[in-house]
Amino acid sequence: MADHTFAGGPPRSVGRGAATGNGADGTGDTGNDDGSGGQAPSPGRVPARTSRRIPEATVARLPVYLRALVEVADAKTATISSERLAEMGGVNAAKVRKDLSYLGSYGTRGVGYDVEYLLLHISRVLGLTQDWPVVIVGVGNLGHALANYRGFAERGFPVGALVDADPAKVGERVGGHTVRALADLPDLVEELGIAVGVIATPPAVAQDVADRLSAAGVRSILNFAPARLSVGPEISLRKVDLAMELQILSFYQHRELASVVAVTPAAGG
Repeated sequence: MADHTFAGGPPRSVGRGAATGNGADGTGDTGNDDGSGGQAPSPGRVPARTSRRIPEATVARLPVYLRALVEVADAKTATISSERLAEMGGVNAAKVRKDLSYLGSYGTRGVGYDVEYLLLHISRVLGLTQDWPVVIVGVGNLGHALANYRGFAERGFPVGALVDADPAKVGERVGGHTVRALADLPDLVEELGIAVGVIATPPAVAQDVADRLSAAGVRSILNFAPARLSVGPEISLRKVDLAMELQILSFYQHRELASVVAVTPAAGG
């Protein structure tokens, strides 16, 4: 996938207010955390829209920074240094400063970034200042688990509908929703303003589901099926392959076990 340009939408409350101070709160013009000394947004203003192209690797790290910021905000911490944010995110400080520079986010030299301000700014860039309704296609074991997971709604991705091709499952109540037929997908997308399609089907039918989602107007797809999908350039596709992740963990587990065996003295040696 190519790099994308992200721009924040109209702000809404994300559980924390925007910063309104200047200077030490990271919104003043006393210099950047990285020492570049740029002009920060005016006091009392929400983060400005950004049209600068943001690399996908940076986009992938923004949710990590967001999670860390939520944690420190809950602890009533007002500012955070790039070093601390890097430590919590598992990257180096230079990378944090580089990533945040794509957002036009300025910190204060010797103090760091204002937590509330940066939290709102990243939320806007990620499009989390509004809800994005989700449809889950495939209501098997995984679909049931996803439908009952409340974390989606808490993070701005409420489950709007459940869909399945199995007539035996249509009409079943799962996670507060009634399972609808696959044929109802276009109407559901239009009626509910579905923004994201989640594929939780067997791999053999995943491509057909992706095609149906695309035809219905869904432009963002999260695929849990262990299948390689082909979509048009207008579709943003992300894949979560649980089996592959387990195999990667198996590699490290095997390597650790092998190293232990290699250094264990032979019996009677």
